[in-house]
Amino acid sequence: MNDLPTDSPSPNPDAARPARPGGTGGTGVNAGKTVVLGNEKGGTGKSTAAMHLIVALLRDGRSVASIDLDGHQGTLTRYVENRRSFAESEGLRLQLPDHRRVGGPAGSAGSGTADPAALRPETDALIDRLAATHDYVVLDCPGTDNALARHALSRADILITPINDSFVDLDLLARVGGTPPRVLGPSVYSQTVWEGRQRRAMGGGRPIDWIVLRNRLSPLDSRNKKRVGATLEELAGRIGFRWLDGFHERVIFRQLFLQGLTVLDLREDGAGVPLNMSHVAARQEIRRLADAVLERQAGDAAGARTGTADSEGAEPALAGL
Repeated sequence: MNDLPTDSPSPNPDAARPARPGGTGGTGVNAGKTVVLGNEKGGTGKSTAAMHLIVALLRDGRSVASIDLDGHQGTLTRYVENRRSFAESEGLRLQLPDHRRVGGPAGSAGSGTADPAALRPETDALIDRLAATHDYVVLDCPGTDNALARHALSRADILITPINDSFVDLDLLARVGGTPPRVLGPSVYSQTVWEGRQRRAMGGGRPIDWIVLRNRLSPLDSRNKKRVGATLEELAGRIGFRWLDGFHERVIFRQLFLQGLTVLDLREDGAGVPLNMSHVAARQEIRRLADAVLERQAGDAAGARTGTADSEGAEPALAGL
């Protein structure tokens, strides 16, 4: 595992602060919160959401560490590297997380192991260590199912699952079919989350707060969009998650990756991207996600629709699908 710090120190003054008195790493009352972005499907915007959330938390004055669990693709790691490189070349003082990557490809600084399960003990130790010295530890999971991604779910204080706004992606949460659409049964991923909740409860951890992020929204108010929303509303109560409207389909999210920028950075001198109304709307989408994570407001007031199941009630709710 590549447990080396990033090449240059973060401009964020809190990034390397000393451990909190009494912190117990992950499960203690003084430990920072662990936020996991997970989805077994690729192309749903996990890494984009992770980077924007990281920057939003940093700009809010929180100390943030990040861990890239995608040893093959490493998109979040490349995003952070692009951000550092752009900041250095342009003389910008962009805030950076205290970043790590787990299990890079063979021959790199990572371990190169072919068995994700073998990385779990090291990953647990890394999460505990970072949670003892940071307000938030953000984990970006690969867009596939493996033992390390499944284990990461059980370490989440907050699990964020980005999905594209379609019934194809809703299949990740539950089997949906028929006209009008109806829930036919639980999905494999919902079962995985439920198992993670049970492992976490048995270990005495905080209950997992599951947020489903509805991404790549169309600006058109179509019938299909309404049906997807209605189905999410039903599933939220039966499975036990909060959901909120995430990011609309915007070219800007794809453009900013090469500079390692987020829409929250566009007001910075030297960013080189003229701010327009679409960018302003995108900034509001990021703030809505950050508010849900920070719990600045409760329930619907924060733009999140809340399900009723918790870690104890998840089993009968899942069985009832």
